[in-house]
Amino acid sequence: MLIKKLSVFLMVTVIMFLAACNGTANSQTTDGTGEEEELEKVVLRLKWIHQAQFAGFYAAKEKGFYEEAGLDVEIRPGGADFPSVQMVASGDEHFGVTGADQILLAREKGVPVKALSVIYRDSPFALFSLKDSGVESIEDLVGETVGVKLGGNEELTYRAMVENAGVDGSEITEMPVKYDLSPLLSGQVKAWPGYVINEVISAQEQGYEVNVISPSDYDINFYADTIFAKDELIENDPELVESFVQASMKGWQYALDNPEEAAEFGLDYGEDLSLDHEIAMMNASVPLLRPESTPLGNMDESEWASLQDNLLQLEFLTEKQDLSDVFTNDFIAE
Repeated sequence: MLIKKLSVFLMVTVIMFLAACNGTANSQTTDGTGEEEELEKVVLRLKWIHQAQFAGFYAAKEKGFYEEAGLDVEIRPGGADFPSVQMVASGDEHFGVTGADQILLAREKGVPVKALSVIYRDSPFALFSLKDSGVESIEDLVGETVGVKLGGNEELTYRAMVENAGVDGSEITEMPVKYDLSPLLSGQVKAWPGYVINEVISAQEQGYEVNVISPSDYDINFYADTIFAKDELIENDPELVESFVQASMKGWQYALDNPEEAAEFGLDYGEDLSLDHEIAMMNASVPLLRPESTPLGNMDESEWASLQDNLLQLEFLTEKQDLSDVFTNDFIAE
């Protein structure tokens, strides 16, 4: 009887030991010599809620690229209640994703953040209308009502499009909108400010044919999602910054090569996501990432200068910023 009890005790002890080892392994990696080292915990705050727009980050985590870089990355959703610039600037979060315009606006306000890599080289923003509306251009909006999302990249891009079209903006009636497409579908507004990787797809999924009015039709292209960090982190821990940026870009390259798999990764992060919609989002994203422009994530000063000029002209920005403080390619792999 005593032997039997001892055997059970030993078995339970072994099981608990193995479980503890597995738990430890989740937060450790090997350094190449067989020695285990702790993964460094890092927080990434996204620009918006979890969806295929951020598939490359999910791929970097799910395929182990972050772990290979010695990082344990927590990916947190963004949105109106969790603006990434404010969250990173004021808290203990390390990296964020935001529109390039927000970096310039933050610098003017004295917020010390800098862009490290661009994800969407071409803006996914577009105005779109229902096919039977007759609205196919900015010029067609004169005398009509357009939905405008105030206070962000969407408003900036819309106003830049109107300016470059040579249209008097006062001749277009503006209606502040948020995310519900009902005003467009009911005819309340003739054009909607959305994204070709999301709202355009949503309208099409509901059976509507649409006309897309692209910023590029009016020589407008603003970098969209960029990875950024505070100056303090960049200066004090450049190795961490380099490890994170390059692992993230490896994840985005994997997403470009395997768009459907990468889209599926997002289902583990977001709620109530449709796989078909996420795959459509990812496929629509690929050309906007411009994978042929290597190295992935690299930024052009001319694009930042153009964005800044538009911000100044439209009075979103009041003072010119030193672009060397705004972005850097130092952490992109050659």
